[in-house]
Amino acid sequence: MMVLSSIWIGIIGLGIIIYVILDGFDLGVGILSLFFVGRDRDIMISSILPVWDGNETWLVLGGAVLYGAFPLAFSILLPTLYLPILLMVVALLFRGVAFEFRLKADASRQFWDVMFALGSIVATGMQGLMLGSFVQGFNVTPNDIQNLVFPAYDWITPFSVACGVALLFGYALLASTWLIAKTEGELQKQCYAIAKKCLFITAFFGLLLSVWSPFIDPLISQRWFAKNHLLYLAILPILGIIFWLSALRALRDKKEHAPFWFVIAVFLCCYIGFIITSWPYIVPRSLPYWQAAAPEGSLKFMLVGAAIMLPILFYYTYHSYRIFRGKVTDVIKY
Repeated sequence: MMVLSSIWIGIIGLGIIIYVILDGFDLGVGILSLFFVGRDRDIMISSILPVWDGNETWLVLGGAVLYGAFPLAFSILLPTLYLPILLMVVALLFRGVAFEFRLKADASRQFWDVMFALGSIVATGMQGLMLGSFVQGFNVTPNDIQNLVFPAYDWITPFSVACGVALLFGYALLASTWLIAKTEGELQKQCYAIAKKCLFITAFFGLLLSVWSPFIDPLISQRWFAKNHLLYLAILPILGIIFWLSALRALRDKKEHAPFWFVIAVFLCCYIGFIITSWPYIVPRSLPYWQAAAPEGSLKFMLVGAAIMLPILFYYTYHSYRIFRGKVTDVIKY
């Protein structure tokens, strides 16, 4: 049972980071599009047009796996985070509608462009708020779980708001480095400048949140600063700094593809840090993942489906990016 639940928590973890990276630059392009007009905006959106809907498949995967493999956690997290989840889903849906309508609209194109950007901003902000609430933990006791009574507004605190703002700039950083690789000329030049600014702003928020989080919960401080943990856990922030400096150097040297990959490496370091902070709880500081797992028979049954579908999903993602690789030099319509 422990092995099966560990496999499924690994699948959820993998799906989350793939979604954050893929839909991160996708949402980031939507955020940045608010500050561009005309052909530049059209080129930016064209760079994600062939892949944006496939990117969100990983979010659906994560939600479905959480519901099937960890139903108790799902029953706690959904009511506790109901409002930000609802706003995120509505924003993503409206963003998809705006995406399609802007391709056909003439007189109302400006309106749908703004709605597309706002949908991206709201969805990103809600994800950041939920991330912050996971780090700080929920005030859920065993009696609350038994009586199905959950806190309704634990997700909105100064710390979670800071995480929301940080993620906005983080996704904008991913998007700007993505656009450097996908565009050329004046638009690419502007993306270099945006990427440098976002790189410094995200570094500031990364430092702020790293210093802030140990004061939120003593367990976080104990985990990161205990003598038997400090030596090997120090490797992670060191790697993060190295990747950050590498991204900065790649931007200054006008590299086209390296900045995107170095920024992804920084995101991976942050994600591993989040896992270390939260482990082994699927409901932070309240419920370990193995206690929230579905019955063994259900986990085995779903694992057969995962063994069939995950390779297909991986190949579809790889193939779509391979087919649509290269520069976007003209506006794409369909």
